[in-house]
Amino acid sequence: MSRPVSTPLGAGWLRLVCAPADKAGGKLWEGPQEAERFIPPAVPRPRLRDRRTWTEGDYGYLAELYDKVADRTVTTVEPILRTAPDLDHKWWSGLSTAVDAIADVPTERVAVRQEYLDRAMPQYLGVSIDTTVPAWSTAHGDLHWANLTAPAFAILDWEGWGRAPAGYDAALLHAYSLRVPETAAEVRRHLGNLLDTPAGRFAELVVITELLQTATRGDNLELEAPLRHRLGHLLAE
Repeated sequence: MSRPVSTPLGAGWLRLVCAPADKAGGKLWEGPQEAERFIPPAVPRPRLRDRRTWTEGDYGYLAELYDKVADRTVTTVEPILRTAPDLDHKWWSGLSTAVDAIADVPTERVAVRQEYLDRAMPQYLGVSIDTTVPAWSTAHGDLHWANLTAPAFAILDWEGWGRAPAGYDAALLHAYSLRVPETAAEVRRHLGNLLDTPAGRFAELVVITELLQTATRGDNLELEAPLRHRLGHLLAE
């Protein structure tokens, strides 16, 4: 859970995570701290001011204090876009610059595993396909509309960043935009250098795989039809 707080240094944002003690740690717990260390300061995001971990009884806790971001996220809760946001050229330019900068960060963290793709892509795409990732780069890993602020551009929630198929962030944001075709077209226009390549098209197939899998659990059901339409287009190419 999280909420705005007041501190001696001004307004902040406090985030508290709880998990069974034997699961209190690992990639998701360390992600924000490692992002603070390794993601370039030029990538707009709330900076992590302080961090504490502790255990009480059977549970472990993580508290993180961030700078408070003044702007709201583009969508408030869900990652799916339902109406076209009013985003100016500066916002889109900031997105493009940030995605490129993240992609160049060296890391051993993993956001998407080849082993998962080998198993899941044929199953959820419904076709026989070469699942070998053509190129890897670093990704935020959860780049959707509830993790992006406007009118000032910033990226929130850095728990899961790491290596992924090149173009993954662009492909994920595009997929979550499919219900608003004009915004999906804007994503393609500004991130076309990542999407309109063989690696980018493969990244789209990866994202479609993941989201179709979530649909089998009852999530993102409204995206299933546009995802399958986009899948047909990609396979035809």
